[in-house]
Amino acid sequence: MARLYACTLPIYRHWPRFLKLIAALIRTIYGNEIAPSEEAFLNELVLVTGGSGFIGAHCILQLLSAGYRVRTTVRSSAREADVLAMLREGGAEPSSHALSFAVADLLSDAGWAEAVAGCDYVLHVASPFPAGIPEHEDDLIRPAREGALRVLRMARDAGVRRVVLTSSFAAIGYGTELPGRPYSEVDWTDLKATDLSAYVKSKTMAEHAAWDFIAREGDALELSVVNPVGVFGPVLGPDYSTSIQVVKRLMDGSMPGCPRLSFGLVDVRDVADLHLRAMTNPAAKGERFLAVGGPFMSIQQVAQTLKDNMGPAAARVPTRILPDWLVRGLALFIPVLRQITPELGKKKKATHIKARKMLGWTNRSNEEAILATAESLVRLGLLRKSK
Repeated sequence: MARLYACTLPIYRHWPRFLKLIAALIRTIYGNEIAPSEEAFLNELVLVTGGSGFIGAHCILQLLSAGYRVRTTVRSSAREADVLAMLREGGAEPSSHALSFAVADLLSDAGWAEAVAGCDYVLHVASPFPAGIPEHEDDLIRPAREGALRVLRMARDAGVRRVVLTSSFAAIGYGTELPGRPYSEVDWTDLKATDLSAYVKSKTMAEHAAWDFIAREGDALELSVVNPVGVFGPVLGPDYSTSIQVVKRLMDGSMPGCPRLSFGLVDVRDVADLHLRAMTNPAAKGERFLAVGGPFMSIQQVAQTLKDNMGPAAARVPTRILPDWLVRGLALFIPVLRQITPELGKKKKATHIKARKMLGWTNRSNEEAILATAESLVRLGLLRKSK
C-alpha cells in the first residue's frame, strides 16, 4: 500500500497539469470549436503585469495556449485595445473568459488588490525601460523597486502561490569583472560601482528588495526570478523592448556605424517559456534563472547577420566599426550614448546551464532571434522610410 501511495502521489499533486494537457488535446482535435466542457479545465488564473509590453504580451500568448485564464494589468483602459491587437498579431483571439484586464499603476496601490484577487500565480513583468536617459534616476528606480514590493505584498495577501519576477542581466553582470568564467545566477551587480546607468541600478535594487521581502515577510508566498539579457524576437506591435532598437536603427540607417559594444541575446518566446517553467516547477522556488541564448555578440556581428540574411531590407545596415574615441566624443552631445561608453570594448559571457538542467529549458539561436526581430519589423512597417 505504501508503494502504491508513493507511485500515485505525483499524479494527484500535478492533477491540474494533467487536466490542462487533456484540454490542449481537445483543442488539437476540435480546433477553435472548444467543447463547453473544456471550460472546467481552465481553472488556474495567472496575473501578468504589463500586458501591453513586449515580454508581457508573449507571456500572455503562451499562457493562453497552455490553457490558463489570464488577467493582465494596463495603466489605462485605453491600452486594452493595444494588447488585443498584439495578441491577434501573435495568432490569438482570446474570449472574455480566457482574458480579462485590470487597471493598475506601479506607483499606486489603487487597483492591485482587485488585480491579484483569485490568482494562483503572478508574472510580474512590468517595469520601465526607456530608450533615453531619465531626467532623474529615481524615475526608473522608484517604479521598479516600489512596484515589485507592491505586487509581492498584494500577492501575499491574496494567497497567490508564486510570483515570477522579470529581473535582468543588469542585476547580475555590471560593476564587476569576471575574467575566466561566465556570469551566472550567483553573481550580483555591484551597486557601489560609479558608472552604472539608472536602468541597471533600478533592476538590481528591485530584485534585491524582492528577495528581502520574501525572506522577511513573504509568509507562504514563493518567488522565482528570470534574468534575461537583451530580448529580441518577433515584434507584435509598436510597443517593444528597448533592445529591439539596435536592430531597428541598424536597418533604417539611423546608426552610422557599429560601436565596439557586445551584449547577450535571447528570443522573447524563450523568455516567456522560461517564465512559465519557473511558475510551476517546484524546483524553481527561491531560484533565479539567467535567460541567454548563446555567446554574446558585438553590434557588428548583429549587423553582419542582418546583411547576410535580410536581402534588400538590409541595404542600409552599416558594418563599419566606430572607434571608441568617436563614440565618447559624440556622447558629450548625445546623452543616450553615455550609457554605453563604460561598456565599450568589454567582452562578457553568461551561462544558461542552470535553466537547462533544472527546468529543461531550451532556446533558439542568436541568429534566429535577430532575424525574427528584423522580419517582424519589416512586416509591420515599423522601419523608418527612405527619403
